Amino acid sequence: MNDFCYAPPVDDGLDVIYQDEQLIVVSKPSGLLSVPGRGADKQDCMIHRVQRSFADALIVHRLDMSTSGILLLARSKEVHRLLSYAFQVRRVEKQYTALVAGRPGIESGEINWPLICDWPNRPRQKVDHEVGKPSLTRYHCLSYDEILDATRVALSPVTGRSHQLRVHMLSLGHPILGDSLYAPPDIKIKAPRLQLHANEMVIQHPTSGELLRLYSEPPF
Repeated sequence: MNDFCYAPPVDDGLDVIYQDEQLIVVSKPSGLLSVPGRGADKQDCMIHRVQRSFADALIVHRLDMSTSGILLLARSKEVHRLLSYAFQVRRVEKQYTALVAGRPGIESGEINWPLICDWPNRPRQKVDHEVGKPSLTRYHCLSYDEILDATRVALSPVTGRSHQLRVHMLSLGHPILGDSLYAPPDIKIKAPRLQLHANEMVIQHPTSGELLRLYSEPPF
């Protein structure tokens, strides 16, 4: 991550969605790293901001720097282990909202193209049917904006590959607006930021067993 200029958003305080003695859920702003990058200029990140208020916070999963929305953190090593396992065995339901270019011909469907790092162009990922890792995204179109020629889509990743939603929508022919890595210039400039937000998560509380339904309103 040394090859880009990092300009994180101003720290306006935490947007806490849920908290108790076991875990914390916050909404990460777009443009902020989930964890520190390499170099002194990339130390401002979500985990460090959370730890200023909750010193025991441990990161459980990550969101791309450009993606905003729900981020889950544990408050002990044991809870971290339990939550990490829940992600590993896919017991966590996640939904994202995105604005994509154009209008998909099929209102709902699945994208199961295998993904792998595009090594010469990293951190970009690509579809590779020979050596790519199995990847599955479910999508459902919510509404269409004729003026913007863009569709609001609900995306549910079953797997958690790097840049999965961005590459799958690009490969479907509908890149996400504002995507500086994958969208062509005319689609990138339609939005000031990546129009991708982690807006819903359903997970079983690691100690109480209660089913937590978490929500963060998309800012676009």
